[in-house]
Amino acid sequence: MNLAESLLQGLKQYGVEEIFGIPGDFALPLFKVIEESAILPLYTFSHEPAVGFAADAAARFHSRPSVAAVTYGAGAFNMVNAVAAAYAEKSPVVVISGGPGDSDRSTGLLVHHQAKQLSSQIQMFEEVTCDQVILDDPACAPEQIARVLRNCILESRPVYIEVPRDKVFEACAEVPLLAIDEEEDEDALAACADEIIKRIENATLPVMMVGVEIRRYGLEAAIRELCQKLNVPVVTTFMGRGLLAGQDVPLQGTYMGMAGDAGITHLVENSDALILLGVLLSDTNFGISEKKIDLQKAILASDGKVSLGYHSYLDMPLKALVKTLNQKLKTGDTGVAVKVEYPHNLSADDETITPTDIARAVNDMFKEHELMPIASDMGDCLFTALDIENTELVAPGYYATMGFGVPSGLGLQVATGRRPLIMVGDGAFQMTGWELLNCKRYGWNPIVLLFNNSGWEMLRAFQPESKFNDLDHLNYADIADSLGGVGYRANTRRELKASLDKAIGDDSQFQLIEIMLKRGQLSQTLSRFVEGVKRMRGRG
Repeated sequence: MNLAESLLQGLKQYGVEEIFGIPGDFALPLFKVIEESAILPLYTFSHEPAVGFAADAAARFHSRPSVAAVTYGAGAFNMVNAVAAAYAEKSPVVVISGGPGDSDRSTGLLVHHQAKQLSSQIQMFEEVTCDQVILDDPACAPEQIARVLRNCILESRPVYIEVPRDKVFEACAEVPLLAIDEEEDEDALAACADEIIKRIENATLPVMMVGVEIRRYGLEAAIRELCQKLNVPVVTTFMGRGLLAGQDVPLQGTYMGMAGDAGITHLVENSDALILLGVLLSDTNFGISEKKIDLQKAILASDGKVSLGYHSYLDMPLKALVKTLNQKLKTGDTGVAVKVEYPHNLSADDETITPTDIARAVNDMFKEHELMPIASDMGDCLFTALDIENTELVAPGYYATMGFGVPSGLGLQVATGRRPLIMVGDGAFQMTGWELLNCKRYGWNPIVLLFNNSGWEMLRAFQPESKFNDLDHLNYADIADSLGGVGYRANTRRELKASLDKAIGDDSQFQLIEIMLKRGQLSQTLSRFVEGVKRMRGRG
């Protein structure tokens, strides 16, 4: 077994199911082994950011690592933003980069793709990964690979592995399989769980809020059990939208502060025992609260620790805590699951289209056919998704990078084997929408809803006087045909309904519906969000 084969077998035994990548000269030997060994399937894209976004989406849905493989310098540097997004949103992406070999380092010449020093690349990735290694010694490589992959899973964050091109074919032993579970202090877990249960029992309005770590650590089934035992109202964060989809729990909806449902906002902000499980305290989650949430009254279990007011428990893994809570709590009356009302019944007439019309049309389609997983870019497409039935959703809800939608949708289809719905604005599509040309090669068939208002509309909402928010007009429906799919243009609600009917009925290739929207037209949720951010900044 050579080094590359050892790495690939190690990735597979630690749960990796696919590799997304773009080859380059420093990575050609590695990609040769990836392709010829067929240990893991390889999906190549056209631009490195898309590789990172696709691996991020697959990792989110697997709740285990996925690989983004690139070449040294020009490839890896081009993917830094996507890896930073995965780090910020706690997604276990394994970055694998080809690297210079000993012969490259010994010439005394600068190596092409080198920025400052040959070590500049790994130093840069130290900022956006939780562990890093250069596999320059095949004798040490198995233990190094095992350590890095274990940390990727434990911390649910990206890691970096560099493979010098002259080491790829050197002999190497198998990668050991290390125990993943962290050491648990059973006494501390019991004390923490008892304190949480007592706090809930003494509260008059306990509320549970779930966030991204629930999906990252594969805890949805355990959280479902906990919800049923506690029988308290449950909401998701903005970042956690899509959690507990289809589960029989008292899920109220998504907390969006002053931008969201007034009932949910009142419920959360007036709780005297707010249970925050796997929640990031980010501005997108809490920056537009109607009134400041008193975290001293909250129970926060996130990032491996638990805080109850001024009292904290360190080294408290979320998975172990939820398990202990479920063991201590008795099964009680689970109550009745809340039926959240989403907009339906699109009027298929000749009126122009609004974002709410798009949500109605999608909800009608889901009701007639079946729910689809959604990949959304940043912008009003994501805020519109909040008016769509709660289904699995990947989106950059905190890091808020553009360009995520299309490649993440393709990664989503690889990870789930299901046809995804992709929601993207025209500005973000210009960044990474061209990755749809890879659909024909791999048999991918997403339905793409492209919000076309010829502008960066979310930026315009914050600074409407700036002309740079205007984008040139393009006919994306025609472009879809050129990329190997089918394109439709919808100017009216009637045309939107007809286009969706055609798209859902044709699964032979990707379907793109270009939805024409007026400049300045926003969903109600985004409008409230913008006003909330402005008020927050005013208070600041």
